[in-house]
Amino acid sequence: MEKVVIIGGGYAGIYALRELAKNKNIQITLIDKQTFHNLQPEVYDLIANKSNIADVTIDLTTLCLGINHDYLEYKNLNVKKIDKKTKKIYTEELEIVEYDYLVMAAGTRTFFPPQIPGLNSAHDIKKLNWAMFFKQSFENQLFKKIQDEAKRCDDTHIVVVGAGLSGVEIAAEMAYNSKMFFKRGNFSCDNLNISLVSSSDTILPGLSPKLISMSHKRLKSLGIKVITNTKLQECADNHLVLSNGTKIYHSFIIFTGGIEASTITSHLDVETNRRGQIIVNEYLQCPNDEKIFAIGDMAEIKNLKGDLMPPNVTVARISGTNAGKNILNHIKGKKLIKCDPKLEGTLIALGGKFAVGNLYDLVHVEGRIAYEIKKYVFSSYRKPLLKLIKAGYNKLKSYKV
Repeated sequence: MEKVVIIGGGYAGIYALRELAKNKNIQITLIDKQTFHNLQPEVYDLIANKSNIADVTIDLTTLCLGINHDYLEYKNLNVKKIDKKTKKIYTEELEIVEYDYLVMAAGTRTFFPPQIPGLNSAHDIKKLNWAMFFKQSFENQLFKKIQDEAKRCDDTHIVVVGAGLSGVEIAAEMAYNSKMFFKRGNFSCDNLNISLVSSSDTILPGLSPKLISMSHKRLKSLGIKVITNTKLQECADNHLVLSNGTKIYHSFIIFTGGIEASTITSHLDVETNRRGQIIVNEYLQCPNDEKIFAIGDMAEIKNLKGDLMPPNVTVARISGTNAGKNILNHIKGKKLIKCDPKLEGTLIALGGKFAVGNLYDLVHVEGRIAYEIKKYVFSSYRKPLLKLIKAGYNKLKSYKV
C-alpha cells in the first residue's frame, strides 16, 4: 500500500487531502505542528473583534475523522528532518514517519527584514496566538480611549506597516469596528488614530488602478491616514521611525510586510527562490524528485504562460487539488495533469459589510454586493469542512461512549 504524507494542514494541504482520500487503497498521513487549520483570510476579522476563534479554525483531528477513509491519520508533530534517500521524516517528538509520496504544504510566514532595528521582536500575525494578542491589544486601546475620554488623549495610535491585502484589510476592519464601538456607546471621544504605511507609491501594489482607487477612497472615509513611498527604518517599544524622517509614537504596531516560506524547506535538497519557496515543474513536482510535490504558498507556482502566481487561496485550492490528482495518477501509471491556475478575481474586505472586488478582470464591484460575494466564496469553502468536522466529532464521541 502506497504511503502519502502531507506536511501542512492549510488550504493547499486540505485540498490535496480531500482529493487523495478518493483513493481508498492508499495510506494518507497529515502532519501539522498545529492542531487546527487556520482560516487565514478571516483572521483579520478576529483581530477587529468581528468574529471569534471558532469562526477562523478547523480542528484537524475531527476533520480527518470525518473523511471517509480507513487509512487516513492526522499527526500533531514538528518536523525536524526529511531524509529523501530513505524517505523518512524525523520529528522533534522522536516519531519517524515513512512515505512513498510527499506533499510539501507548510505555507509561509511573515518576513521580518533583519536590517530594520527592533523589528526582530515583532510578532507574526499569520500565527493565531499572535492574532489573539493583537485582538486583545486592540480591545485594550478601545477601553483606554474611553477611560481617558475626559483627558482628551490623542495618543492612541495603531500603525499598520505593509499595505498589501493583509495590511489594508486589517486597518479597515479596525477603523470600522472602533468607529461603530464609539457610536454604539455614544462616547464623546473621537475614533482611534490608525495609520497605514506603504513602501510603494500606492496601496495594494500590483492590483488594478480602479481597485486601488476604490480601496483608497474607503480607507479615507474611515479616517485612516495612508502614508506611501515610505519605509519602516526603526521599530522601538513605543515609537517607530520612517524613511521620510517621521517619528510616530504608537500604542502598538502590526507588521504585514512580505512573506517567506516555512523553514521546513531547509530540510530538503531542493531548489528554492529568494522567499524560500520550492521551485516546481508544471506538474508541481520537485524537478529532482518526482515523488515530492510542493503546493500552495510553499511553492513557486506559474501558469502555463509562465506568469508567477500570487500566494492566495485560489492558487492553494487549484495546486492542492492538482497535486492530489497527479499523485493518484502517478500511482496508477497514468498521465499527469499540468497545473494552470487561473485567478478568479480579487475581493477585499474593507470594514463592516463593505468590500471591493475585481472579478475575472472583467468587472469591478464595491459595497454590499462585493461583501456578499466575498462572504459566499468563504462560505463555499468552509461549509463542507464544517460538515466533515461535525461528522468527525460525532464519530469521536461514539468512541468514548
